[in-house]
Amino acid sequence: MSIITKWSNKHKKNFPPSPRKLPIIGNLHQVVGLLPHRSHQQMKSILVLQLVSNKSVHSFRSIRKDETALFVERIREYSSSSSETKPAVINLSMMFVELTNNGICRSSFGVRCSESEKRKKFMVLLKDLSELTGTVRVGEFLPWLGWIDSVNGFDKRVDRVAKEMDDLLEDVIQQHMENTTMGEKGEDFVHLLIEILNDSTDADLLRNPNVMKKLQNEVREIVGSKQDVTDDDLEKMDYMKAVIKEYFRCHPPLPILAPRVALGNVQIKGYDVPQGTWVFVNVWAIGKDPDCWDEPEKFEPERFLNKLNNDSIDFKGLDFELIPFGAGRRGCPAIAFSTATIEFLLANLVHKFNWELPDGAHGTNLDVSESSGSSVQRAVPLLVIATDSMRASLG
Repeated sequence: MSIITKWSNKHKKNFPPSPRKLPIIGNLHQVVGLLPHRSHQQMKSILVLQLVSNKSVHSFRSIRKDETALFVERIREYSSSSSETKPAVINLSMMFVELTNNGICRSSFGVRCSESEKRKKFMVLLKDLSELTGTVRVGEFLPWLGWIDSVNGFDKRVDRVAKEMDDLLEDVIQQHMENTTMGEKGEDFVHLLIEILNDSTDADLLRNPNVMKKLQNEVREIVGSKQDVTDDDLEKMDYMKAVIKEYFRCHPPLPILAPRVALGNVQIKGYDVPQGTWVFVNVWAIGKDPDCWDEPEKFEPERFLNKLNNDSIDFKGLDFELIPFGAGRRGCPAIAFSTATIEFLLANLVHKFNWELPDGAHGTNLDVSESSGSSVQRAVPLLVIATDSMRASLG
């Protein structure tokens, strides 16, 4: 017995920290799964080469410009309706959601979500999908308790969302195939697919008025007397790019990346990770790691302008201390699409408006708590007051 015990201790694996062990359950982090690598590579190839390539992103520039112009005009209308005694309060969170939805719908389907009940339903389904993918399923980790997902209604909800999404997309594809007048070649994602066979920054700025001022000064100096921001202007806005990097460091779109599977037995910092283990990358924790960043809790875009340290760091998957979109073959292929939209919108917002919180509130009191789900969303709507910068300068 003594020999057996010594042999067992000698070969005992040092597994990474995991939830407290229970009888039978063991280490919850040791879950074996297979991923469809080949089909994933084929679909990602289509997505990268045809849908979110730099060429496609450039082709959607007119959509970004139109939607941003409509967004700015709505804010201007709110601003013009204000009075000294009663300034108009804008729900910027809701407006950002509508802007994003309309931009996605126009790029995907050729129409604005707000102009179609079916497209509105599509965005509701996307919200449901985000909540479902961010929910921990008991049966996923403990198959013998899978019946709980049926009892609590989770499986039923998944089936409902999947069926409604399939029916909606099937209808969209059928319409595009039958009615080519909805969009010319390459005008939206669905047409491209058919031919080859998918707010928060302002909260940080309001909490850090010095950063807001520096950003406004840069944008307004570069744009000058022009009415609109151009692509050439965006290329010169180094501080704005640093602000966006800092935002992604503090608020990655996906706090935890989609799981990877260890292809072999590996050892990381003294811990044994067996082959087949699911590995989850906590991007949020990396962004707040003091070993990677000085004063990680501080919102400081200047850290990315430091010539000696971080000026070359980007979020395109090559610098692992900043991977809000993931890295490697399974990194998000839509980085260029989202970045182009964020840069153009942010530059327009700080160029055309001055921003403040209602009732003279200070940014330090702003609630920036986030809701649960697979993607980061604000738990409390961002309510602001916008003043036309041009009108303010004349006054």
